Amino acid sequence: MSSAPSPALPDERLAAGAARLATRHAGRFAVETVQGLLADSYLRLAATARVSTHLVVLAERFAAERLDALAHVEGTPGVGLPRVLFVCSHNAGRSQLAAALLEHRATGRVTVSSAGTHPAAEVEPHIAQVLTEVGADLAGAFPKPLTDEVVRAADIVITMGCGDACPVVPGRRYLDWPVADPDGAALGVVRRIRDDIDARVADLLASLPGA
Repeated sequence: MSSAPSPALPDERLAAGAARLATRHAGRFAVETVQGLLADSYLRLAATARVSTHLVVLAERFAAERLDALAHVEGTPGVGLPRVLFVCSHNAGRSQLAAALLEHRATGRVTVSSAGTHPAAEVEPHIAQVLTEVGADLAGAFPKPLTDEVVRAADIVITMGCGDACPVVPGRRYLDWPVADPDGAALGVVRRIRDDIDARVADLLASLPGA
């Protein structure tokens, strides 16, 4: 009996990334699973991308995050580092600020993700600047759509202005942060939003076991 064919990749340049991800998850996920998730990641990002120059690289990074989350879900949820997911509408401002600030403060003690219910094409222009001012950075972050495995892997889901579109999964700790939207705001306003989020991040980190 012949095996099922591997899923077609929407861009042949994805083949090298698929091989790297398959090697990383050998013994955990089938090659077909990796290729299918990578193809899906590429198509999701392509739906909102203004340019496709770096789409192959970003799709591999997005797929890697999703595979790691899926591995956590299918392994032993509740063990290891606390996992925090920030969700806002566009994943271009508030959730990016929160994720970067928590990464900066936690120094490897928390696994951090962010996503948007309706992701934008790019991160808001002032976000990188206000993070650099406090010693944090975006580390190449980009807007990502919200996916099921990332939600299910999270211990804490923090919503930030996405309303009813934000996910609700039983057994997760949910917080809603009523933070102003930096979309189109002046630099001084974005700084105040950053400081508001940073104070909330510090309180969150202090409440995490072992963090």
